[in-house]
Amino acid sequence: MSEYLPAFLTTDGLLIGTIVPFLFVLTIVVFVHEMGHYLVGRWCGIGVKAFSIGFGPELLGFNDRRGTRWKLCAIPLGGYVKFVGDMSVTSKPEGGGDDNLSAAERKIAFHTQPVWKRAATVFAGPLFNFLLTIAVFTVLFSAYGRYVMEPTVAEVRAASPAANAGIQPGDRFVSVDGQPVETFSDVQRIVSGRGGDPLTFVMMRDGKEVSVTATPEVMEQKDALGNSVKVAVIGVVNNEELGQPRLISYSPGGAFVQAVSETGHIIERTGQFLKRFVVGREDKCQLGGPVKIADMAGKAAQLGFVWLVQLVALLSVGIGFLNLLPIPPLDGGHLAFYAVEAVIRRPVSERAMEAVYRVGMVLVLAFMGFVFWNDLFGC
Repeated sequence: MSEYLPAFLTTDGLLIGTIVPFLFVLTIVVFVHEMGHYLVGRWCGIGVKAFSIGFGPELLGFNDRRGTRWKLCAIPLGGYVKFVGDMSVTSKPEGGGDDNLSAAERKIAFHTQPVWKRAATVFAGPLFNFLLTIAVFTVLFSAYGRYVMEPTVAEVRAASPAANAGIQPGDRFVSVDGQPVETFSDVQRIVSGRGGDPLTFVMMRDGKEVSVTATPEVMEQKDALGNSVKVAVIGVVNNEELGQPRLISYSPGGAFVQAVSETGHIIERTGQFLKRFVVGREDKCQLGGPVKIADMAGKAAQLGFVWLVQLVALLSVGIGFLNLLPIPPLDGGHLAFYAVEAVIRRPVSERAMEAVYRVGMVLVLAFMGFVFWNDLFGC
């Protein structure tokens, strides 16, 4: 047995090298998400019974002076905040009605609050995920700045989409698909998620603007963590002579603005990916579940703490985005019900909510099964 311990306990082993970084990343993202629900719920005057990281049997816990149970549970794949009188998605109060609640509890129960307070409390979880990403990027941009290159073309790969479109060495990108670009990474960001889509490129050539159309092709590449990813490219290369790489330093305010912009780009690309995935235009292996996240966390930890923190930021914005999808039992499903309630000025009928909830639960479970299959067998 002892011969297996080094492989399990060393920094390259399963426990310290993979499981610990995975739990670090996931716990921070889940904690921030649930803290958003908790803080805004408390601000709205809603009582909180429990704040849990993880599901299942409780491992550690304590009660605060307000009666909230703070706990860490055995299954670390999520968390929850349980409010007083907490409802199911079908708007059925805990215990089947208000009869089990005292007058004081009814006053602070979740389901007795105005719809805007319930919506704000639910929306706060994904919002805090986005704020976490912005905070991480703000710190990183403040501390390390950002390397950029001019959006110029040094080489054009033969028979590539760029070559077929007539793009030439020395051209400078002005805009891509109507979006102005300032750096070479701007071009890569726009192109990388648009495989098979004809894009219009405005190039500066000999002092004049030239418009060409190229359709990016998908190629398999290695990302910074060594994972195989499929990205769209047009077949152009930059270099130091034409790209003139430089480091941009930011003040705290400038870092914040850039962090907001970067987070917005990630949200945009995530939405773009999901839309293309639904219609079968993205590789299914680009989606992964806990096993893939654990593997990425282990690889990021080997590269250093900064890489691990960047993974926290990327996972946080992804979790926030997915939770806003209008599918029960996700936060977005609750928000959709509250939006209807605000319009019709009464809660959606329990029967209708139950029917939508069942469909949504099937979709969520199917998605979870799909990513688990990808993790273990599909890719």
